[in-house]
Amino acid sequence: MTEATVPPRSRSRVWRKLRRSPAALAGLLIVGFFVALAVLAPVLPIADPLATSWTAIRKPPSDIYLLGSDDIGRDVLSRMIWGAQASLMAGVISVAIALFTGVPLGLVAGYFGGWVDIIISRFTDALLAMPFLIMAIALAAFLGPSLTNAMIAIGLSAMPVFIRLTRGQVLAVKTEDYVEGARSVGLGHIDIMSRYILPNIVPPLIVQATLTVATAIIAEASLSFLGLGQQAPAPSWGSMLNVAKNFLTQAPWMAIWPGAAIFLVVIGFNLLGDGLRDALDPREH
Repeated sequence: MTEATVPPRSRSRVWRKLRRSPAALAGLLIVGFFVALAVLAPVLPIADPLATSWTAIRKPPSDIYLLGSDDIGRDVLSRMIWGAQASLMAGVISVAIALFTGVPLGLVAGYFGGWVDIIISRFTDALLAMPFLIMAIALAAFLGPSLTNAMIAIGLSAMPVFIRLTRGQVLAVKTEDYVEGARSVGLGHIDIMSRYILPNIVPPLIVQATLTVATAIIAEASLSFLGLGQQAPAPSWGSMLNVAKNFLTQAPWMAIWPGAAIFLVVIGFNLLGDGLRDALDPREH
């Protein structure tokens, strides 16, 4: 592979392989559906997700409230759709933070080796020794309860995975002939890393990022459930579950719909990630 990350012919091959995978297509459709809901939330003809009605407290699904109403009469469907924005944004931005912090560290560790690699690897091992969700909760509690702080906490907690993955990929790629050739003609370290190594380790990073989005969405829901994520009255699926836990017998629909949404979007990202792993594998034809 040359400097180009994914040549046009390779992109066409990847798309053909994705189309031949029913699971990957199902994942793509699920993710696309929820992304469309999140993007179109401001223009969809739905109720105000913050509007309350004391005459519509905990109403079951009906023609007026398609998914029912919550404990203070807010429309669950509207809050579900607007909550998709918070949950998906948390997943994507958290992974972006993990990528932009983890990939450079892994790249430097794998390329230079020696004491630089030892320091970064021991730092990564120390972070990986702590369970992901426990670290995210601890960081979110330290930073303070808000969606922004929750995204930072999740991103930093996911960072060690990308450091380790990037380092392993760089160790495999930096001995390739085209890297040795670039080094022999006098290119600097930054040029070699940015033009010859990084583009050729992008596919596994894409796969890992897709899978990590699912993990980040669960983490954001967990933090919001604990009161460390999206703050009331703004909707998110995790905060909706936090309220719903008090009314499981009187109004089970308050928990069913956000729980089902989290389940579906996580399944969608996992199916899409598995499909991308197969499609981007150069050993598969």
